[in-house]
Order: sequence, then structure tokens, then C-alpha cells
Amino acid sequence: MPFLQIAEYKIHYELTGASSAPVLVLSNSLGTTMAMWEPQLAEFEKSFRVLRYDTRGHGQSEVTPGPYTLGQLAQDVVRLLDALKIEEAHFCGLSMGGLTGLQLGLNASRRFRKMVVCSASAKFGTAEGWDKRIEVVRASGMKQVAGQVIERWFTKEFREATPGKVETMRRMIEGISPDGYVNCCMALRDADLRERLSEVRAETLIISGTQDPVSPPADGKLLASGIPGARYCELNASHLSNVEAPEEFTRETLRFLTGGGV
Repeated sequence: MPFLQIAEYKIHYELTGASSAPVLVLSNSLGTTMAMWEPQLAEFEKSFRVLRYDTRGHGQSEVTPGPYTLGQLAQDVVRLLDALKIEEAHFCGLSMGGLTGLQLGLNASRRFRKMVVCSASAKFGTAEGWDKRIEVVRASGMKQVAGQVIERWFTKEFREATPGKVETMRRMIEGISPDGYVNCCMALRDADLRERLSEVRAETLIISGTQDPVSPPADGKLLASGIPGARYCELNASHLSNVEAPEEFTRETLRFLTGGGV
């Protein structure tokens, strides 16, 4: 898989699918790599040239000094598109990736035809909650938080029915750089787009998980009501709905991006 030097750091990415197809950028959740999109990749490649990347500080992308900001994470996407000479794309992001998409909808909407924002909130959690998580990771590493993260990501029923898939995601979390994770936690702690949703100009679909304790449906409905013309879709899943309900997630995303609506 290739790397690009963009601005001050090296980003790990993969661009697959027919070169003549429109580009779809996929942006990951906190604590994951581009591998989180494996359930969608084959179907997405039938309609799009798919651009996946490891968020700054995650996977094989470089861990730069922090703290990071949401604006910085969004600018990384624009710089990646520039480096690959991609003028326009669709975007799909989940959790931290969804919030990154909202920031792009504010600052770079001309670059994106349609955006899918999944399992996201305009404001994630509280500063106190993020500071506590940062303290735990700094003191004890990623394994200390992996169990709690898994419980938020997936319903009990899914964890019991598919232990292999859950264990794969647990190992992904534990493999993330603690420094990169903490720096992204700071970006999420400090980001608050609640007063700016009406400025998002990209055509947007919001996807929420009915059983998501991180970004509950109320947060998704707030996004949909605040973004002009946004559509809303709810799946029976927890936070990582693309993994827990992959067929439904893929279907609804493709219907929206290819013009079929929701």
C-alpha cells in the first residue's frame, strides 16, 4: 500500500477500483485503521474508485506531535486529494470520520458532491470524559480501554454471535499508537460544530445506529435537522454500524450516493 508525504507528515492510503469511476473517500472511526471498511469495499468498488486512508496518528500513517484539531484532520483529506490530483469526490465517514466530513462540508464543500456522515455527533461527549480517557491511555496503553470501547461499538447480541469479528476489531484498537489515539481524542474533545450545522453545503445523508450509546439517534436527528436538505437513516446496530449491519449500511449508502435516495 502506498504512502504520500503531505505537508509535515506521511499518510498511508489505498486507491482501488476503476480509474474512470467517481472517487469515494472513506474516513475511519477513532481507534481503527482503513481495514474497518473491509465489509463495504467489494460492493463500493463496483460503483466507485475507493480512496481509503489511515487517519493521522492511526495505522501506518505517521504519528505527529499533538494535540490534533478537527480542522487539521479535515485538511489532511483535502491535501490527500490534492496530492492525488482528485478535484471532486464523494465522502463517507464514521464517528471521528463523520465529524471530519462535517468539517469538510463547512470548509471544502466544493470538493465533495455527496457526503455520508455515520454514527457522528456535532459535539462528542464532555471534556471531562475525554480527559479521563486520555489519562488512562497515557498511563496504561490501549489494552486498558479496548474492552470498554468494544462494548460501546457493538451490541451484546452481536458480540456474542460473532466473537471472531469482535476480536479482530479489539486487536485493531490495541494496535493503534497510544500517542496518535490521545492526539485524536484531543481533537474530538475540543470540536463543537453545533452552531455551524446550517453552514454545511454538501448534499448529506446521516446514518445513526438505533442502539448507539456514543452517538445516539437523537444526535443524528439533530445533525439532519440542522444541515440544509439532509436525509436521515437509522440502522439496528450500535456505533460501528458498517461492521454490525454491513449489508444494510452498504445498501443505504449506495442508494444515496448513486442517486436512489433513502
